[in-house]
Amino acid sequence: THTTLYREAHVSYINSCNSNKEDFAYWVTEHLRISGFYWGLSALALLGRLDDTDRTSILEFAASCRTACGGYGGNRGHDAHLLYTLSAIQVYFLCEAEDRLDVDAILTWVKSLQHEDGSFSGDEWGEIDTRFSYIAISIVHLLKRPDAINLQAAVDYVGRCQNFDGGFGVNPGSESHAGQTFCCVGALAIADRLDVITDPDALGWWLCERQLPAGGLNGRPEKLPDVCYSWWVVSSLSILGRLDWISGEKLQEFILACQDSEGGIADRPGDVVDVYHTFFGIGGLSMTGYPDLVAVDPAFAMPCPLLKRIGLLTHARSDPYFKTTKQA
Repeated sequence: THTTLYREAHVSYINSCNSNKEDFAYWVTEHLRISGFYWGLSALALLGRLDDTDRTSILEFAASCRTACGGYGGNRGHDAHLLYTLSAIQVYFLCEAEDRLDVDAILTWVKSLQHEDGSFSGDEWGEIDTRFSYIAISIVHLLKRPDAINLQAAVDYVGRCQNFDGGFGVNPGSESHAGQTFCCVGALAIADRLDVITDPDALGWWLCERQLPAGGLNGRPEKLPDVCYSWWVVSSLSILGRLDWISGEKLQEFILACQDSEGGIADRPGDVVDVYHTFFGIGGLSMTGYPDLVAVDPAFAMPCPLLKRIGLLTHARSDPYFKTTKQA
């Protein structure tokens, strides 16, 4: 049984991710570098080690990802996309530099990506996905401008993506998936519209069925467990007040078994680590009450002390963990 979190090793691993330019992983993740900073900084924040970073160079990089349209690309010279724009905004907040954001330019661009049915494209090329609905709703609330988009239409569109089994898909009629379910439940929580979920028990049941005998969670029926679903599933259950519908102890054992003793967490035991699974693994540990981790907000996927600082730690928590966890 694995019970120990290799905290110092994880801190060292995260801080090395952007400097090890001889590593293959550095180059194949070039297109999402700004998201890598969000995952890394957030993991360090949950470990209570955010001060171990060079915020000046991180902010210089984030600024270099801004494009003429007001959005941000995943790296310097890349096209703007909602995914990377949210990551950039989160990086600015994590570095306590959100006053440097051009809020009006960002919101004008985000608004331009909304369609008449309430859905959002991720960029100028037009792909529609409930991930982008979550991102747009998150952005306008982080920037304290929910009226910048047609929020009612966005909420209605998300509601139409719920399926007969309780889960949510990429768009109306698409297969239920735990990642999309988080996006939809998180978006509704941020918008304070969880009333749109017609049968929370059906959704809770679909989510808790994602736990497998080894303790890990999968994203769809008949799939292997993956550490990242420690976030997508657990955050959704936490928002719904049904976190005790799975075994947090068994999940923690699975996450800890996916660690590398030299730092980092992989998708499953024995695989190669990456910063994405490291953050979502630590996030899953925090939400299930692993000791001495900073609390994380299940809707915004950001540290609770940060959201408290900016006045956004407002969502009611009904599950046992959030009743007892110190939020700052």
